[in-house]
Amino acid sequence: MNKITYTLLGMAAVVFVGCADLDYNEASNRDEDWTYNSPLNGVKALVYDVYAQMPSEFKDDSYGNGALIASATDESEFALSFSPIHKYFNGGWTPSNPFSTTWDRSYRAITQVHMYLERIHKIDLSDYEYDPDYQTMVQQFEIFPYELRFLRAYFYFELVRAYGDVPLVTTTLTNEQANSVERTPAKDVFKFIINELDAVAEYLPVSYNDIPGQEIGRATRGAALALKARVLLYQASPLFNTDNNKEIWKEAAAASKVIIDNAQRWGYKLSEYAKLWGHDTFTNSEFIFVLGTQASNTFEQYNYPVGVENGNSGNCPTQALVDAYEYQADGKTFKEKHPGDVDVTTENPYDGLDPRFELTVVKNGDLWPSNTTQQIAIETYQSGFNGAPKYGATPTGYYLKKFVDGNCVTTANNQTTTRHNWIVMRLAEVYLNYAEAMYNYYGNADEQGDFGMSANEAINVLRNRPDIMMPEFQGNNGFEERYMRERMVELAFEGQRFWDVRRWKKGAEFFKNVDVADFKLNGNGNLILNRVTKTRQWYEKYNLYPIPQSEIQKNGNLKQNPNW
Repeated sequence: MNKITYTLLGMAAVVFVGCADLDYNEASNRDEDWTYNSPLNGVKALVYDVYAQMPSEFKDDSYGNGALIASATDESEFALSFSPIHKYFNGGWTPSNPFSTTWDRSYRAITQVHMYLERIHKIDLSDYEYDPDYQTMVQQFEIFPYELRFLRAYFYFELVRAYGDVPLVTTTLTNEQANSVERTPAKDVFKFIINELDAVAEYLPVSYNDIPGQEIGRATRGAALALKARVLLYQASPLFNTDNNKEIWKEAAAASKVIIDNAQRWGYKLSEYAKLWGHDTFTNSEFIFVLGTQASNTFEQYNYPVGVENGNSGNCPTQALVDAYEYQADGKTFKEKHPGDVDVTTENPYDGLDPRFELTVVKNGDLWPSNTTQQIAIETYQSGFNGAPKYGATPTGYYLKKFVDGNCVTTANNQTTTRHNWIVMRLAEVYLNYAEAMYNYYGNADEQGDFGMSANEAINVLRNRPDIMMPEFQGNNGFEERYMRERMVELAFEGQRFWDVRRWKKGAEFFKNVDVADFKLNGNGNLILNRVTKTRQWYEKYNLYPIPQSEIQKNGNLKQNPNW
């Protein structure tokens, strides 16, 4: 396990969502005396350091070249073949090349939390008693311990969902202790996380709107309870619930229902799908917890189609994702209506699809990006302006629209920028989590039980949004398959699919063979959608990450995950 001393690592600056941004400034070489004897700056900087280590796919570039983890799933394929993201399924993923910073980053943050909690008695604000902002400082410092315990719980969730059994440490360790810890059973780690979230939730504010100062965008009561609901959902899922204990599903349903029942009182409500991203979304009422970045156009440059100035194609939606979208008229999926190749010239197979499709995927012929400086009709077919064999062209026949701000100009002499908010938790996920837990507990998608809302009713809250209006879920037949599609569509490119399929233990079903589209013009000049199935490596050991070999070598008590 990574051991750090009182010298804290300076982290990249991060901005959090809310009415005002966290006033975080990069710093390094913070020693213990400076941190605790200068609390106004030192302790706040330590807290911000822990926040800054939360993973954001818009900030970290953890997977290389702007790749999202979606490109290691059936949602997407990354256009650049040399990107490290391909190692997840091409044989390059090994304990010696674990291709993840989760272990190191999480334990670094957890250690910083322990440092704070063990030294909180050193904090003395008496020198600031006559400062006009003294009461604000007191409020901030009263909340800090609960925020940090929330963050510690979040980092332990990151660890347990990736590795399963992990060392559960709750105090600062010496080097010798750190290099001799053993793995704690996952069920005990889950229990610790849930107990911590229960303990801190009541002390965290519902919002920071009534607390003066630049403290908006931090952990709230809703964030703690929504994380608890997600953690219980994972614990109830087949990967971790090997005994199929249905009571955990019930606990997961109850935890999600708390959020649903209190959403209005706590200021949460579902938003239009299109308003989940874009320049002004940091005030979106659907967000329960999000991470932001400074304004830039890096994400647009990564994901604009090749052929659009500075565009690198990036994360390209698959035909497998497109196949999951249903038609508004009858609820049938794209694949149900078009299981084979399609003459797109004589029939528009995209007409009448779920509105979320158009907001997520750029298809051949779309005018994109939306800014008039760079807007063109996208050509994804072979020899088209944005298609193969042009280097870096989409390998799937589609380009990404979700989270990409089409108003952003990336031309060399006329660039504009925008903020990007990485969604950690939002209200729609809570409804999905509730539906999954209810169905798995009762075995009937129409059963309300003690909760007053069935799985179908929860799904239909999302499908009945005015901007979506999809046919309602009804009955019990095929619910699991329909639910998994709905979750894939609703949460596309939000970093959920990678983990969902693993906790369901369905990697061989979804990730091994992935359909993409190969668009070509036939002899009559008609555009043909040709289905192509790409085979990727999948082994059951991929359900859990390998523990980094460097950690195994330092600590002989750490045992590697099976078959790694």
